Amino acid sequence: MAASRRSRQRMRVVVGAVLLGLLLAGAPGGAAQPGGEASQARGEVEVLVVLKARADLSATTARTARVQAVVQALRATARESQGDLLAFLEARGAEYRPYYVVNAVWVRAGPGLLGELARRPDVAAIAANPLVRGVDLGAGPVPAGAVALGGAVASVEENLERINADDAWALGYTGEGIVVAGQDTGVAWQHPALVNQYRGWDGTAASHDYNWHDAVHTGGGTCGADSPEPCDDYVSSHGTHTMGIMVGDDGSTRVGVAPGAQWIACRNMDQGIGTPARYLECFEFFLAPYPVGATPDEGDPALAPHVVNNSWGCPPSEGCDAAAIALLEEAVEALRQAGIVVVASAGNSGSSCGTVSAPPALYQGSLTVGNFDHHTGAIAASSSRGPVTYGGLIYVKPDVTAPGTGIRSSVKGGYASLSGTSMAAPHVAGAAALLLSAGPGLAGDVEAVEELLTRTAEARLDEQCGPAGPPNSVWGWGIVDVLGSIDAGLVRGGVTAEGGLPLQGARVLAEARPPATARAETTTGPTGSYSLTLPAGVYDLAVDGTCYGGSTVVVEVLRAQATTIPEVVLSRTPCTYLPLTMH
Repeated sequence: MAASRRSRQRMRVVVGAVLLGLLLAGAPGGAAQPGGEASQARGEVEVLVVLKARADLSATTARTARVQAVVQALRATARESQGDLLAFLEARGAEYRPYYVVNAVWVRAGPGLLGELARRPDVAAIAANPLVRGVDLGAGPVPAGAVALGGAVASVEENLERINADDAWALGYTGEGIVVAGQDTGVAWQHPALVNQYRGWDGTAASHDYNWHDAVHTGGGTCGADSPEPCDDYVSSHGTHTMGIMVGDDGSTRVGVAPGAQWIACRNMDQGIGTPARYLECFEFFLAPYPVGATPDEGDPALAPHVVNNSWGCPPSEGCDAAAIALLEEAVEALRQAGIVVVASAGNSGSSCGTVSAPPALYQGSLTVGNFDHHTGAIAASSSRGPVTYGGLIYVKPDVTAPGTGIRSSVKGGYASLSGTSMAAPHVAGAAALLLSAGPGLAGDVEAVEELLTRTAEARLDEQCGPAGPPNSVWGWGIVDVLGSIDAGLVRGGVTAEGGLPLQGARVLAEARPPATARAETTTGPTGSYSLTLPAGVYDLAVDGTCYGGSTVVVEVLRAQATTIPEVVLSRTPCTYLPLTMH
């Protein structure tokens, strides 16, 4: 669909003010990358030039066709609208890189070129591209002596047991057939807990094409720039650790939620420092992965992952401006439209309310995860809280919580424990992989996956940051429950009045047939639609509305599946009003 009016309004920035801020700042961010000093001496800055044209992302239902349709629409819009701008930049000898996941072009520009770009009629906004601290663990390097390899675990890791991942394994669901992705500090791909799950490894040789991309093009720490194979340059092995939580299993030590899933990755940070451009580049790679050293035009949408974990942020306090925030939201929405679940860590700025404030956690399109301390049963003090105020709306975040304190997982050279919402988010990404392996028909149905994961969570009431819920702005819907999500199903449909007009506010009541006792109720939204998450079983589904007759249908709710009920049409009936008695 075309960009909403709200999205377009967010994209309209006062370009003059933005340019002034960029020029006063010199090179964006604090740390300079190699080559940055010369650019700063010339008065050049990195910016993202946002064009006005937007793609129509209406898509088909089937996952493969859906990803292809979204990529095709995005590429067509970029191709049709960027030509004049790219020719303009080429003529001026400017350094640039175009994107299609969002209709924008990264440019290194001096004051004169910035002014010319700002005056172009096809340019909607110019966003800063600052260096930002992408990870915030609260703990620096892995503690000395914490790294160790080998040794069977006597029991299931407590954090995995707490979300009932082991119960899903017992049913035979370990993530087979599902691909998870992580954009992070990179991955030590040859780690024993990760190598066999890497999509690029066939048991004998590795092919990194379509499975790995490095968005770090200068610097790069120990990995260097444009690493041709997965590599993690961060002191705590942040990306290796988060990937381990998703899929880690070395045969004797299982630290991952979905050890049967495969993984791919993109490095979006140079030793923990990211930029909006790097984040966009990784989102684009996941939408249609391409070979190492190739261009995005060579990407294959059929190789897109099912789930992307994002344990990073783009803090506004460090220069991630409104235009960059809007751009990153467009990228998240593009993946979502393509049927890819986008999981994000809430951040570690708690315990105050309103601290979920950085992309991608603040977006409604992200499945945002808070940090629950499974050792104590309490929400972690550092876990960021909602509510979020963004785009003229106020809404609950996080969406759900998961273990994130003292989590043991893979690091370079062995295993170690780390803490933060960075560790909580991959639990939910792994949970999504288990759910999708149990219900392959859910692939591409992001809303169904999100509803099953959130509505079956173990509820926690909390009034610290608003109504107790669920959901609330401390715990979201509660602690993710993998088995609960698999044992449930989703029922959805629509209600109209005679004549086809959507009926808002109609009551929908589902009651399980005996001996089951499950019961759930909701009302239809503005489009007449509804959805209910229910334990698997047979239900009587009754629909009625004020001044409308009722209708009842029998529906079978299937485990880990979404069932669409044929549209219910209600007939108008005389309204009955109670007499008003005056005293």
